Amino acid sequence: MQSKKNTEQRSNRFRMVIAIVVANLIRLLRVIPDNDPIMSMAMPFSRRSAAITSFLFPFITMASFDIVTNEVGPWTAVTAVTYGCIGLAFHFALRGRRGMGLIPYLGYGAVGVLAFDGITGVLMQPLMFGGTFYAALVGQIPFTAMHLLTSSIFILVVTPLLDREVLLNMRLDDTRIRNFLMGLLQARA
Repeated sequence: MQSKKNTEQRSNRFRMVIAIVVANLIRLLRVIPDNDPIMSMAMPFSRRSAAITSFLFPFITMASFDIVTNEVGPWTAVTAVTYGCIGLAFHFALRGRRGMGLIPYLGYGAVGVLAFDGITGVLMQPLMFGGTFYAALVGQIPFTAMHLLTSSIFILVVTPLLDREVLLNMRLDDTRIRNFLMGLLQARA
């Protein structure tokens, strides 16, 4: 018999694909500045999924957005790998935690934003595009402030929905979805 943990870890593929599509649609809408729901979605996936899913969700979301917007380049690799590594770090920090409320999610989200913006904005930008680290640091401050604000808004709205209503919803389990789709295919035959 499979343990609940193993079942949870293997049953989030369908949910992950849907979340990637939703995250990219939100990013395409550009409703607010720095319209990035990835951090708010990566934490619940990292808490309730396998390590590989914790890396792949933010990685694929970042890379697929650049593919859809035709902006693939070296920066895609930097941002996707950085986000994937942050998702993996979330996995080891959050796995098995019970009763996660909004305050811990906001704290982890802030750390994730600071890590992402520090790596991509302060460290990698001068290395890839020239300029000084000091200029990158000073220029990054207003962007990171906005990124913290918008990530916090997404964490307050998206994280509880994804964490409780989607990832724990057995109607969205991979096995049920596969059986439903197979039933549709058999009915057409």
